[in-house]
Amino acid sequence: MTAARVAAVAVAMFTAGCASGAQSTIPATATSSTPTSPAAASAPSSSPAEPVATVMAVGDIAGCEWETDSATAALVEDRHGLVLTVGDNVYPAGSDDTYADCYDPAWGPVLDRTMPAIGNHDVEDDGGAAYFRYFGSAAGTPGEGWYSFDVGAWHLIALNSNCTLVGCDVGSPQHAWLVADLAANGARCTLAYWHHARFSSSRHGDDPSVAALWRALDDADADLVLVGHDHIYERFAPQTADGVADADGVRQITIGTGGAGLYEDERNAPNSELAIDDAFGILVLTLRATSYEWNFLTTDGNVADEHSAECV
Repeated sequence: MTAARVAAVAVAMFTAGCASGAQSTIPATATSSTPTSPAAASAPSSSPAEPVATVMAVGDIAGCEWETDSATAALVEDRHGLVLTVGDNVYPAGSDDTYADCYDPAWGPVLDRTMPAIGNHDVEDDGGAAYFRYFGSAAGTPGEGWYSFDVGAWHLIALNSNCTLVGCDVGSPQHAWLVADLAANGARCTLAYWHHARFSSSRHGDDPSVAALWRALDDADADLVLVGHDHIYERFAPQTADGVADADGVRQITIGTGGAGLYEDERNAPNSELAIDDAFGILVLTLRATSYEWNFLTTDGNVADEHSAECV
């Protein structure tokens, strides 16, 4: 197992304007997929001119057979801000019992400020029924799992990457909803999150089933995609849905380090800037009016990756 791999690609810093349109406020969305407003979703503005929000994200989290999910939960509990999960919230499969017995003891204390995305383990036994019961209206419309909301100056979009169940291609209800939501988005900066990684250096590799979602985000000048599925931390340079490096493209950060057993970094995927396969932790984002900062905070107290970028 490698401790960390830094690719030769330099960190891309990029500027220009995001898509225009009507902007909603938390928790309003472009469709009926409306989550409940989480408590303390954003930090107080540093000034009226620059709202600043703190967002924490991680996926591949909870199991009754390990304690590492409690360690990552402690990082979240100790910090103010909105919590995003990027799928596979519970193992081995989503059920009323596993959410109650495995997820809730560790992560239940931050449930009131959690905005989840659904993963393949969440749908494995019951198609996600227990997931929607546990997270309630914060998870969007049952059977769909996609929704959007604004936090600070940013527009955030949760999507469902279980594409064989709900469809992700052009013409699917989810894709049509996403295009409409992006068209109505008046925010300068946009972040989307889901479970399956479009690009990965680890076990599962690249997943082309979400390419149409990525392409819609790129066409609308979205900035950042957060994913899980591979149990590593990995940061990519901005790129297109086809994996072509592009300073005006979308950056992906994989944060599948929430508690489930870690995977190895198996290859150097194109445009990968950094991969860490030996640490559990969370991604902490500071979302500013026209830029963002991030760090990968590990359970041993280290900041293993720390950078910033301008919105495109």
